[in-house]
Amino acid sequence: MSAVFYRCNHLLFVTSQREKLINMGKIIALANQKGGVGKTTTAINLGVGLVHQGKRVLLIDLDPQGNATQGLGFDPDSLDITVTTLLRKMIAKDYTFLHDFGILHHEEGISLLPANIELSGLETELISLF
Repeated sequence: MSAVFYRCNHLLFVTSQREKLINMGKIIALANQKGGVGKTTTAINLGVGLVHQGKRVLLIDLDPQGNATQGLGFDPDSLDITVTTLLRKMIAKDYTFLHDFGILHHEEGISLLPANIELSGLETELISLF
């Protein structure tokens, strides 16, 4: 039996006001093995479009190049807290962070958990754990 694993570059968490009250939401994952197929562009535009429909959206950039982070106008290399920081804390079972830890808010209304090159180092660390 063989398995194919796809690297998920972006996750969108979407909630409406009604779903917010009952603590539910939808997760949209954009993944493709091939580069240059528009995953980042789709994630950003879909997220902003959903915000314009009244949804609350959190875009999680899981690309070590930080293209979604850059695409929303943030400099990935200047950020102290990224998805890598959050994942490292969770791996260490350190859950002492606020619910909006590291989340950036864009003027279009979309929220972002950014990424940068540190994420590639974490991938290497995780491989050695298993």
